[in-house]
Amino acid sequence: MDEFLNDLPSLAKDKHKTHKDFFKRLKKRPSKHLDQTMQSLHEETFEEVDCLTCANCCKTTGPLFTNKDIERLSKHFRMKPSAFISTYLRIDEDKDYVLQSVPCPFLGSDNYCSVYEVRPKACAEFPHTDRKKFQQISNLTLKNVEICPAAFKVVEKMMERIKL
Repeated sequence: MDEFLNDLPSLAKDKHKTHKDFFKRLKKRPSKHLDQTMQSLHEETFEEVDCLTCANCCKTTGPLFTNKDIERLSKHFRMKPSAFISTYLRIDEDKDYVLQSVPCPFLGSDNYCSVYEVRPKACAEFPHTDRKKFQQISNLTLKNVEICPAAFKVVEKMMERIKL
């Protein structure tokens, strides 16, 4: 996994145009059973990929925090939401709450998440490869393949399975 993870940025860069062109064609002619296909590819890939050997998403990027996420996590830490925000979050250029810094402060040295049961929705859904109406998030997926080996593998398998 380490070697693949080290190669991932250059692999993603090399495949970026191919992936982008594929998604462009997919938007024009969405597969009838795309959601089912994506669910299947997602499940198949996550049988092969163990996030605990990677955690690159937690090490290199941070999720957006919704108000519900902030309420849930502040309750978990027995803090007021304002204290949670001032301790862990900042407002980014899009006016969204994001982590003050990466790696994620909730990530342990063993790649386990200390707030896994109450983690932000964006973390729970990452890398979004099993989402309904998958073709609508192609730009997000193109970004995620740069950080997530599973997302990269799902897209590669998708291109093999769905001939456009």
